[in-house]
Amino acid sequence: MYVDINIVRVMSRATPVPFETTLRVRDCCLCLHVQRAARALARRFDEALRPIGLTNGQFSLMMSLNRPEPAGLASVATLLAMDRTTLTAALKPLQRRGLITVAKDPSDRRGRRLSLTPAGKTLLASAMPVWEHTHREVEASLKDADKDADPDRLRNSLLALS
Repeated sequence: MYVDINIVRVMSRATPVPFETTLRVRDCCLCLHVQRAARALARRFDEALRPIGLTNGQFSLMMSLNRPEPAGLASVATLLAMDRTTLTAALKPLQRRGLITVAKDPSDRRGRRLSLTPAGKTLLASAMPVWEHTHREVEASLKDADKDADPDRLRNSLLALS
């Protein structure tokens, strides 16, 4: 293992971060605010989808597979901003429940093709009204917090960051 001794020296002389800096980061850090909002939204959608037996992540994953042709693992990972290992782990519970299939890609035996099963399509269809209702509530809460809030502008800003 290689350790740069110069980094250790610099770190040992580092000046403590003032509490005022902590407050400034708390108040203006976009990363912190997006993470907090993402966790709050995830909890809200998890709660709404729980009676159907899905998490918000599973719903998003299944929705990403709702297409006319089976999806490649890499394209789904890119769409969901996940690495392939994390996606593979997320697929396993859905596969065990018979909601999705993972098959070898006929054009590239190293690749995998993902698709919803009939049971997965049925479950996704039953989840849609719950998602639509919860989504309307979330958009309404944005407008309740700020009458000038524009969900489309927020979506565009978040897309620009991703």
